[in-house]
Amino acid sequence: MFPVNGKVHTDPELGDVLLRKSPRARRLSIRVHPLKGVVVTVPYWVPYARGIAFLESQREWVRTMRQKVSARDASLPEGEDIESLRARAKAVLPDRLRMLADRYGFRYNRVAIKHNTSNWGSCSSKGNINLNLNLMRVPVPLQDYILLHELTHLHHPDHGPGFHEELEQLLADHFSRHLEEDDFRAYLQPIGESRAQHRITSVLERALKTYRPV
Repeated sequence: MFPVNGKVHTDPELGDVLLRKSPRARRLSIRVHPLKGVVVTVPYWVPYARGIAFLESQREWVRTMRQKVSARDASLPEGEDIESLRARAKAVLPDRLRMLADRYGFRYNRVAIKHNTSNWGSCSSKGNINLNLNLMRVPVPLQDYILLHELTHLHHPDHGPGFHEELEQLLADHFSRHLEEDDFRAYLQPIGESRAQHRITSVLERALKTYRPV
């Protein structure tokens, strides 16, 4: 069911497109969701016609993203839908998070598995951590990067210098423990060649951008 602050635009090629009004949005944006389809977020003060025009200007990008979303869904093991993916995430991610938290001395409150398109994870001021079930679709080193990222937010709620310094130290130690594993070794050369200030974080963040929470 579509939210109250929205309307449906029926496109001959894309089908029903949700135009969603948001008082928090500062600009027009588009997301392609495997279940919700194409969603255009429109700032509250912007007319819907602008949203439709923006959709038209981004049509080629929307086509590409729809193909990618379909390909990712097709890449799931045969017969695995979102609910079975959620079940796997619940079986794997909380235990992995607990292992990393114990190793590095973090204490969090609760962990929940979510399905959203806006982020891979989040950490609240109450110490609750949310993890996206689509983490099961990315390699283990990138899963661990997100888990350590959210654990670091327990000490640093923002993304200031302290956050990046602690996360980089955690990643350096974590990768040093897995040098013999093929999944981790695949990232060693790019990390060694990186000239970024926080080179491990930079390389992993760049690699994660080839995926998208859908």
